[in-house]
Amino acid sequence: MDISRVGVVGCGLMGSGIAEIAAKSGFDVVVREVNDELLEKGKGRIRKSMDRAVEKEKLSAEDRDTAWARLSFTTAVPDLAGCDLVVEAIIEELEAKHALFRELDGLCGEGTIFASNTSSLTITDMAAATNRADRFVGLHFFNPVPVMKLVEVVRTIATSEATFERAFAFSKALGKVPIAAKDNSGFVVNLLLVPYMLDAITHLERGVASIEDIDTGMALGCGYPMGPFMLCDFVGIDTLYQISEIMFDEYREQRYAPPPLLKRIVAMGRYGRKTGMGFYDWSGEKPVPLPI
Repeated sequence: MDISRVGVVGCGLMGSGIAEIAAKSGFDVVVREVNDELLEKGKGRIRKSMDRAVEKEKLSAEDRDTAWARLSFTTAVPDLAGCDLVVEAIIEELEAKHALFRELDGLCGEGTIFASNTSSLTITDMAAATNRADRFVGLHFFNPVPVMKLVEVVRTIATSEATFERAFAFSKALGKVPIAAKDNSGFVVNLLLVPYMLDAITHLERGVASIEDIDTGMALGCGYPMGPFMLCDFVGIDTLYQISEIMFDEYREQRYAPPPLLKRIVAMGRYGRKTGMGFYDWSGEKPVPLPI
């Protein structure tokens, strides 16, 4: 069965990006948020992103308007009943996801695929809350979704071959480059990336070098587009902390345990670029490393 109508649950940074690229790729999209205030913020985020693409001549005004017309917005979960694929992009809490998927399971047709954009929880844990484990996959996009090309397509031991192939083809239809991943916490990218960032924080605690020198060393020495601390600020330090706790709980390996310094920075409310302060102060024209 072809996918033509896509539901996106959650219209934050990730959900709005998924909805935007789906609409620009020719899919009819239903976006659901929990209340009108969050829905309006999400709509504004999508519109601003599309307008920016027009200004940069990456999208024509006509194509923007056509894509915008494919989007519909709602606060009602039942409005997702007619979708061929529903992608969840809500908070990283398993019980919240369970409640959502249980409700959707009773509303959507037999052919509807459920997908989660989770970055650290296992897809199996979510699929177990439904009666369609064979039609459940992970579709892990990367931020910012309209720019980043990668999608991790995650299959569980219960995911059918037909479901996996449809999800893989859908990812390609969005103009993304999909890779197949096993259903383990962190999938491919975070499984390797999270320990890298946590190691950098640990070595900063040990006084190996400063924030700026570690970032410069990894950027110039390894050819990375940015160093680990700047990356932490872009990802969100609170997000990194949450993911590392989930992965440590899954694997019980020290390499996934959040270092004490990470906990202290989160406790201070320094979540990175989104709050203006993290490992760097983002209030000026250029980010400035903060004293640790």
